[in-house]
Amino acid sequence: MLKGNHTTVTKFILLGFTDNQKLRVMLFVVFLLIYLLILVGNVGMVTLIRIDSRLHTPMYFFLSNLALLDVGYSTVIAPQTLMAFVVESRAIPFTGCAVQFYFFCIAVSCECCLLGVMAYDRVTAICSPLLYAVVMSKRFCVLLVLGSYLTGWVNATVQTIFIFRLSFCGSNIINHFFCDVPPILKLACSDTHITDIVHSTFSTVIITSTLLTIVISYVYIVVAILRINSTEGRHKTFSTCTSHLSAITIFYGTVIFMYLRPSSKYSLDQDKINSVFYTLLIPMLNPLIYSLRNKEVKEAFRRMIGSFFFLSECKSGYFVLNK
Repeated sequence: MLKGNHTTVTKFILLGFTDNQKLRVMLFVVFLLIYLLILVGNVGMVTLIRIDSRLHTPMYFFLSNLALLDVGYSTVIAPQTLMAFVVESRAIPFTGCAVQFYFFCIAVSCECCLLGVMAYDRVTAICSPLLYAVVMSKRFCVLLVLGSYLTGWVNATVQTIFIFRLSFCGSNIINHFFCDVPPILKLACSDTHITDIVHSTFSTVIITSTLLTIVISYVYIVVAILRINSTEGRHKTFSTCTSHLSAITIFYGTVIFMYLRPSSKYSLDQDKINSVFYTLLIPMLNPLIYSLRNKEVKEAFRRMIGSFFFLSECKSGYFVLNK
């Protein structure tokens, strides 16, 4: 469709990482393995939490939702990226690009909010243990999760509308492996000033408000831990927070670097590497962080494996007896 002397963009071309065929094959294998680990790790975590009644607590309810979000936003990105490694055409329709960004934005926004909710859960458990069951009721936990999803939906809806209402009438080559904000805005041939403000405002509000919640929560947690007399008691209490601290440090460090910079500071080639980190590596690492550093999860996993072998032996015995 023509508009003035320009052709309006109906599809984008995702430039990806490289044109070298051998390197593309190698990257395909690496990304496929990472994606499979994401699926196995996070779906396994959700399954473990669901089948083990001892993990039916607020903390693990939030963790199961975090695992679902990790599967969600990596699935929005990974299949398209894998396809680009094995086919010559790297085109994505204009609408497909908007849809990809929309669901990715929902998932990342929700994850920010959920990490803040998990910090609130930890501070309540440590600072008000006697009131924990009352405060973190099932209904309240569901409302906190729904609030996280609602925040993600509002943020994604507003940002998607403002970004994809822009005119794209020049180059349609996105110097990235998925439809992210900085490379898309560089292709716009209309004024992006308002869109930049909306993007910066929403990103700043979500990141800073959730991060502030986390910081305040951990200030209270540290104060509570310092009041514990025994070293063993301090270590045991703090160990319930180490997994969450590791996850928020990795996630927020990357997200802040990516989205709270002036647009003039963006380096698209560098941002590709950073984007791989938080779209694929963090979802892969989260199940490891929450399992390897969590005694309850490790014990639940052992119980599940033990039950599996017990059932297998029972079935084998049953067949032997029936012979």
